[in-house]
Amino acid sequence: MTDLRARNRQATREAITTAALRLAVEQGPGGLALVRVNDIASAAGVSPRTYNNYFSSREEAICGGQADQSRRAGDALRARPAGEPLDVALTEAMVDLFTDPEPDRAGLRMIMLTPELEGEALRAFTVGETPLAEAIAERTGESGLRPEVTAAAVVAAIRVAGRHWLTPAANRPFADVIRRALECVFT
Repeated sequence: MTDLRARNRQATREAITTAALRLAVEQGPGGLALVRVNDIASAAGVSPRTYNNYFSSREEAICGGQADQSRRAGDALRARPAGEPLDVALTEAMVDLFTDPEPDRAGLRMIMLTPELEGEALRAFTVGETPLAEAIAERTGESGLRPEVTAAAVVAAIRVAGRHWLTPAANRPFADVIRRALECVFT
């Protein structure tokens, strides 16, 4: 029963974040203030009270998918083969996590380039640092500063890769941009 309840909660959360991001993209950066809790709840098929059980702001709801994805970074690393070098394991784990499926450019652009969402987007990306640092520590047997700094650098590289991928000059798959960004961390 607990697994079913957890899956239902996650499905509700995903429905809300999907609806919030879709409505935000439809309104555009200048119309972000027009996206209301009642509209998000209605589009997600939930009540405003249910919405409020999951999110405290529309910015949090809009960036909720990125936060959920970031929280899975540690599990993504743990899923990699034990014998893989750390840099390879981290790179492939992050590519798998953040590009399957490849992000929607309009949604990512909305999240990363809208001033009202900037702080929440940063928080959404950094929520993965602790679980990722824990997975790095488990994999390497190290504790303390090195796993934490490595996790922070990886998360920052993913965030920067996302911004770079949104530029006209980056006309290649997001996976390639992530790999290049992480090369900067590990070389």
